Amino acid sequence: MNDSRKLKGRELFEKIGKPTKIVAPMVDQSELAWRILSRKYGATLAYTPMFHAKLFATSPKYRKDMWCEMDGDPKIDRPLVVQFCANDPEYLLEAAKLVQDKCDAVDLNLGCPQGIAKKGHYGSFLMDEWDLVHKLIRTLHENLDVPVTAKIRIFPEKEKSLQYARTVLDAGAQFLTVHGRLREQKGQQSGLADWETIKYLRENLPPDTVFFSNGNLLYPNDISRCMDQINCDAVMSAEGNLYNPGIFNADNCQDKEKVFPRVDVICREYFEIVKCHEYSSASRTAMKSHLFKILRPFLPNHTDIRASLASLNAKSSFDDYENTVVIPVENVVKSIFQEKDIEEKDKVVKGGIELWGGSYYTVPYWRCQPYFRPVNGVTADKRVVESLKRKAEVPLESVREKEVKV
Repeated sequence: MNDSRKLKGRELFEKIGKPTKIVAPMVDQSELAWRILSRKYGATLAYTPMFHAKLFATSPKYRKDMWCEMDGDPKIDRPLVVQFCANDPEYLLEAAKLVQDKCDAVDLNLGCPQGIAKKGHYGSFLMDEWDLVHKLIRTLHENLDVPVTAKIRIFPEKEKSLQYARTVLDAGAQFLTVHGRLREQKGQQSGLADWETIKYLRENLPPDTVFFSNGNLLYPNDISRCMDQINCDAVMSAEGNLYNPGIFNADNCQDKEKVFPRVDVICREYFEIVKCHEYSSASRTAMKSHLFKILRPFLPNHTDIRASLASLNAKSSFDDYENTVVIPVENVVKSIFQEKDIEEKDKVVKGGIELWGGSYYTVPYWRCQPYFRPVNGVTADKRVVESLKRKAEVPLESVREKEVKV
């Protein structure tokens, strides 16, 4: 390890431009092409998808499927943090050394709540093994040429969450990302992220800690609201970014073409990026999933295009994608904008202030927008809702029975 090259947290943060809008690490989703598109729409830092450290270290095929020579390229893909999940320090270090020359930092995933993480014994299922977590981070901290960072979830108890965060920082993590949800909050049980606990950690950790917040971002104006309320250095978005890359256009909140871009425009831009970087197997594999998310509000109104997209796969040709999905979407939206009353139909309407502090928007279906998960009640995490209810002094029933995972 060359200590002269490795920067500490605040120094690293300043070197990479003090980014405030971050593309979250997402399994098979935050790959090269999507990172390039997200940066075009305002992201200032991006994480790779979560890579399995042991497979990355030992399987050439896995590495080829997940990583290519243009990942981390200084001209198109920086600043970049590469994320791994792991439970073995040696495999983690071996994997990290393979990418340390192509990134600005290596991140340890301590937040994945999915069943595969439980089965594989990684992610949030290491939350009760603090000695192992410490060893994983310390191994990278002492042996890599680049800094190590970490992304965690919270416990029900604020103080336990704080002690856990301190353990992660003590081990050597230079950035700390806090996803304000419990391990149990996932899928239909996601519910609201707990900004109070995130803020508590921010206020009680060393003031020079580089601190990122993750959770409850729906629209660009939620970015400043989060940063002001929590006093974090940056905010991270996962699903909010996947359904609308315009979420990071916080500097252009009045420009709906940037904040709620048309689905035909995003489809074309994203398709051309994937096509231009066809050597990225991960980007090619992720294309169908990304198109479904971009087009989520659009497809129920045009089921023929949905059927065409469903019939495609990673081996389908670019011509197939363009002729059966991209061009038909462009033609439909073009016809919509030829309607006489399009100016009225294309309006974006902001709703009132909700209990969680932000507002919902009514957005035409031909524009990218957040995905709301219907759940039984406001949130699976009753602690957060009860706290919000007390603050607002309104009955729980007055809150909308829909929630979003972001």
